[in-house]
Amino acid sequence: MKFNKVLQGISTYEAGKPIELVVREYGIAPEDVVKLASNENPIGTNPAIAKVIRSNADIAHLYPDDSMFELKEALGSKFNLGEENIIIGAGSDQVIEFISRAVLDEESSVLMTAVTFAMYEIYAKQMGATIYRTASYEHKYDEFMEAYRMHRPKIIYLCTPNNPTGDATSKEEVLQIIEAVDNDTLVVVDGAYMEYAAAKDAKYAITPNDLLAYENVVYLGTFSKAHGLGGMRVGYGIAQAGLINELYKMRPPFNITTLSLLVAVEACKDNTFVEASIALHQEQIKRYENFANEQGFKYIESYTNFITYLFDETMDSTKIADALLKRGVIIRNLASYGMNAIRITIGTEKQNDVFFIHFTEVTA
Repeated sequence: MKFNKVLQGISTYEAGKPIELVVREYGIAPEDVVKLASNENPIGTNPAIAKVIRSNADIAHLYPDDSMFELKEALGSKFNLGEENIIIGAGSDQVIEFISRAVLDEESSVLMTAVTFAMYEIYAKQMGATIYRTASYEHKYDEFMEAYRMHRPKIIYLCTPNNPTGDATSKEEVLQIIEAVDNDTLVVVDGAYMEYAAAKDAKYAITPNDLLAYENVVYLGTFSKAHGLGGMRVGYGIAQAGLINELYKMRPPFNITTLSLLVAVEACKDNTFVEASIALHQEQIKRYENFANEQGFKYIESYTNFITYLFDETMDSTKIADALLKRGVIIRNLASYGMNAIRITIGTEKQNDVFFIHFTEVTA
């Protein structure tokens, strides 16, 4: 069978290894596995969310409300904007797929930093588009402008805070890039980790309303990180109504489950769980920074719920990640991104204790 020729240039996305894999391959009990690979909320499920799931389990046979009225209303209230400005996806990466299908073709291109979220490239290549990258993993204005003038991409991706590096770009710098491009280029501002950046430094805080005046900008958000709903798969895009209307043409019916809609609405009601999650993170990430300084290697200052450790030639990220995996500690090896580095989700105090012990032993 012949498949679409564009598939020849696409690599399958490699998600963080699941706990079940470690249990199967290394015989480690599930309760002894520490997963710090996928940037999940270490606190677990919000008790209020768990209650909603239990109380609505008996309606799982029903299709969801495809208008998503309640969730749009909740997000509209949260961000002070209209329901016509919102599209819901099965995670914000589904909205990226909508964007790629709506905008790109084989004659178009996209622009992003040297190291950023892998799905930008994958979705673009599915449409046959060409990928251009800046020289740095940071969002540097001069590098973006040079590449923009040279290639005139149809989409520019600004992932802030950036995944998988953890650095962030200030609101001022993001707006500078947006205002320098014309309306033929769509700018996607991916704020999946924005709650963490906003809590750390207000100058890195970007809200959808900061961008809604621009007709060629989409803001992406998610319930997966700070809200702890990674398994429910709910994200959203926010933009001017005309742009949202076009993206809706890409959306399949019932793309969000009944339970996912209900828990996302519940998550919008109270920010206490998010605040507790961020407080734990801010407390524990200091330990990772101090540990790196004590061990003598570098890290990227993080505005997310993870930290990226950078190694020189005396250390090998693949060997370290594999050795930790065999001990039941799952982290993300960034070798596939061309970096001799690992990304570690900031866990609970107990989880982080386990990481520090095993990392010290495997690198001794």
